[in-house]
Amino acid sequence: MKLLNKYITFLLFISFNLITYSQITKDYNLWLQYTKTNIYNDLLKNISLDTNNETEKVIKNELELASKKMYGYQPKFSNTENAHLIIKKNSELDSSQKNISEKVNKLNNEGFVIETIKNSGKQRIIISSKTSIGLLYGTFRLLRELQISPNKKEFNIIDEPKLKVRMLNHWDNLDGTIERGYAGNSLWNWQKLPELIDRRYIDYARANASVGINAVTLNNVNANALILTPYYLEKVKALADTFRPFGIKVYLTARFSAPIEIGNLKTADPLNTEVQQWWSDKTNEIYKYIPDFGGYLVKANSEGQPGPQNYGRNHVDGANMLAKALKPHNGIVMWRAFVYSETDSSDRAKQAYSEFVPYDGKFEENVLVQVKNGAIDFQPREPFHPMFGAMPQSKLMMEFQITQEYLGFSSHLVFLPKLYEEVLKSSTKNKEKENTVAQIISSRSNELSGIAGVANIGNDLNWTGHPFAQANWYGFGRLAWNPELNSEQIAKEWLQQTFSNNSDFVASISKMMIKSRESVVKYMTPLGLHHIMGTDHHYGPGPWVNNLARPEWNPVYYHKADKNGIGFDRTSIGSNALSQYSPEISQYFGNLKTCPEEYLLWFHHLPWNYKMKNDRTLWDNLGIKYQEGVNEVRNMIKIWNDSKKHIDTERHQEISQLLEIQLKEAIWWKDACMSYFQSISNLPYPKEMEIPIYSLEYYKSLKFPYAPGIKPHW
Repeated sequence: MKLLNKYITFLLFISFNLITYSQITKDYNLWLQYTKTNIYNDLLKNISLDTNNETEKVIKNELELASKKMYGYQPKFSNTENAHLIIKKNSELDSSQKNISEKVNKLNNEGFVIETIKNSGKQRIIISSKTSIGLLYGTFRLLRELQISPNKKEFNIIDEPKLKVRMLNHWDNLDGTIERGYAGNSLWNWQKLPELIDRRYIDYARANASVGINAVTLNNVNANALILTPYYLEKVKALADTFRPFGIKVYLTARFSAPIEIGNLKTADPLNTEVQQWWSDKTNEIYKYIPDFGGYLVKANSEGQPGPQNYGRNHVDGANMLAKALKPHNGIVMWRAFVYSETDSSDRAKQAYSEFVPYDGKFEENVLVQVKNGAIDFQPREPFHPMFGAMPQSKLMMEFQITQEYLGFSSHLVFLPKLYEEVLKSSTKNKEKENTVAQIISSRSNELSGIAGVANIGNDLNWTGHPFAQANWYGFGRLAWNPELNSEQIAKEWLQQTFSNNSDFVASISKMMIKSRESVVKYMTPLGLHHIMGTDHHYGPGPWVNNLARPEWNPVYYHKADKNGIGFDRTSIGSNALSQYSPEISQYFGNLKTCPEEYLLWFHHLPWNYKMKNDRTLWDNLGIKYQEGVNEVRNMIKIWNDSKKHIDTERHQEISQLLEIQLKEAIWWKDACMSYFQSISNLPYPKEMEIPIYSLEYYKSLKFPYAPGIKPHW
């Protein structure tokens, strides 16, 4: 009997560990699951592929992995034209494939064609591009199609990226922490580089290449100049060498005061010849380590960071100095437009426009002005930034945030591609031909263009802290490739690759994902409210905070609630921020009859008893919206519970537990905010709203010195 008990215990131990391993690998594998299918497809059985360089070896490795996991066979590689799958540059195609070659010639260097042809009476699939990187993108596209439709054999795909620089900005610090990171510590193990190349670096590059991300800034915008020293450059070189076969260039954030901090100069004045020479020499040094180094990202004169204004200069002076140092190497500067004055507190939303638009057309050709999607700071909802459409002679680069600094960290399920799509499809109504934000940032012929996303990636087993946050990384990459894509399509294809191809599951959960962003807006910042989070860490609600040094650091600055009403007046009788938009947009948002209710309090200060479209007061609608947000999280939990039969137990349970956190915090948001606003309005809660659980003083008393994403305060 003892022997039997030991045997049973051993079997349970093995079973538990197999389940745990299964959960780890499924979480870890992201959307590259390559789930085994019972449908037979011999498409990957015989493959014609040269492996003359490291990128083509990557293609081979990916095809081997996918074919073994999905179809259970080992592909055979050759150079024969009789293979089922032929992967060749267009310069290598034979004369019978002239039609495909002509299609490829019309594409940029990263574009590709996937086409089914008949050869000697047999069906063949050809992937062709001008470059090996294009072939890699085409291969990943083929594998995406097969994960979604395992028996697919008919292809007619022509695709190319619409933006040249498709970048992840990592806000990673040299000590391994990540500013606004909620998925563990940094992937980059600076202490063990350059000798140890962690397998995660390779899988990170695979994931990025699979969605077309081709650029990575390794370090925080609040930079440490030491990253530019030889000690770290040899480590950066090791990462650049690892990422290169996947088509990914490495960039670094350059601290503007580096000439002083590591160069022994007494100034960082961009018009000083010694400073200019220092940056030229430093840039030349970097290119000796990394011949294809991408360039510099710069945060200057923003939130205490040094910049050209410290010396009486302007953004053009600073950006162009660095651009000239990079130009001989074909490098670029991404100069962030996230600035707000330490002396002018009239309306933070106006200040980036005021500082940058007067310099339209004065930046060097290799400068991208990197502009956040909205004028405040990555809020759950913001109108598009007025700089888009206001600088037709400059190259503007979109900056989105993938990490959820203001959207519940990695505890809340929020599908951000819906937010990205909303911004990208916004019409600027400017006089140029390019009208939408997507059109403004997209490449014109061979001109420089770009988009950046602040990464949500850390060393957690699932990369992003929440399994559904992987969809935000994936979705950013897909929209970076093509800003015109539909977020619903992105949600469905991510689910099909990550969880299940079951049509009921995909329909139900994709609908839940699409609605999730609106739900978080409702239970955090409904009707145009913004920036009312707890200060510094931005965890939870803090609409009452009013004691910080600068007015625009306080939530009360943004909602301006008083006995007469609530909201920030940005019309002509207020801050007049609306004047920074085109006349059509200004009139649209400025007129209460046409202003969408989701932006109402962003642009208007209104009485508590203002009658809204449903004939209820503003106060009632505020409470109703907060309650709707909570109710919708409850519905998300029900929908997710109903999906249990379609996915593995481990991931289902993990996400169920996270949804319970989300519900708890949604209720906290509703109760804390409405308690505070009621203390000002002195009005009864609407009948549709559940009464807050605790007193306002209780919510005000909550402190979070160890909230993730910032250095702790003891």
